[in-house]
Amino acid sequence: MTLIRLGYVAMSMNLQNASPSQTMTYKQFSSIKDREAAITKLERIARSNLENCLRLLKHNVLHEIHFFRFSSKLIPLANHPDLKGWDFISPLKPELLKIKEYLQGHPMRVGFHPDHFVLLNTSDVDVLKNTFNTLKMHRDLLKGMGIEPRHRCVLHVGGAYEDKEKALEQFIHNWGLTPTSLQEMIIVENDDTVFSAADALYLCEKLGIPQVFDYHHHLAYHERDWQEDWERIVSTWSQSPFPVKMHISSPRSDQDYKAHADYIDPAMFMDFLQGIKGSVDQVDCMIEAKKKDDALFRLVEDLRGVKEIEWVDGSSFHIK
Repeated sequence: MTLIRLGYVAMSMNLQNASPSQTMTYKQFSSIKDREAAITKLERIARSNLENCLRLLKHNVLHEIHFFRFSSKLIPLANHPDLKGWDFISPLKPELLKIKEYLQGHPMRVGFHPDHFVLLNTSDVDVLKNTFNTLKMHRDLLKGMGIEPRHRCVLHVGGAYEDKEKALEQFIHNWGLTPTSLQEMIIVENDDTVFSAADALYLCEKLGIPQVFDYHHHLAYHERDWQEDWERIVSTWSQSPFPVKMHISSPRSDQDYKAHADYIDPAMFMDFLQGIKGSVDQVDCMIEAKKKDDALFRLVEDLRGVKEIEWVDGSSFHIK
């Protein structure tokens, strides 16, 4: 048997006025003549985002959800060059402390998936510096919440830059320039266009990074059957404090295959589960669907009554 735990991304379709991603554009920020007042407004938005993040964690506990991805937009304009040196952690310590205390009493697996502009295989020095700054922001937030940062940030390999092999080697080169404190945060995911699960596995095995297997991405772009590599993908997690992590989403349509649907196709998910059952003790499955927690709740209902499934609680089950 394999234990499967379901999680969802960042926002709830059920909680009202609970966005953790409220923001302010730089144009809005710069239109406020008093810079101190503008920064105070940024901090007020960030405080609200963190308060809503705590509401989401409580929502998860109520529904027995043990796996959750934080929004990477908790702190608006945190990495804008005009705000370099802004200490956003200190004024937010009370809100971060509340999250820390709540997670200590209600443990769950949490993490981040920084945005697409976080590129570890870039050859542009400024882009790499911004990548490091963004990862440091995520680390600071995790530390502020009392969360050990190890293996908490999912990244894609990056861009092909017209030469995929060279781009893979650029990732390896830049990994050597990446501070150890940031390296330890990173786990790597295959994408649906350039870097297949096999490509990600090459990097993960070479650099000792856990691999996040995205099933939908694999179906959209692959070189060989995923099951040929599954045992090796599982092995990349052997030195991690966490069980294997994967992403599940479904195509919006045959014509728009790479786009994420509102919900998860249960038959597609069961195909994956039948392929991995018994191969590993536990897999945490992050649902990447437009309907967020609603997609999780619907998937749970869709899987009720499946004879190979034995439910543990509201979002976890054994596949037999």
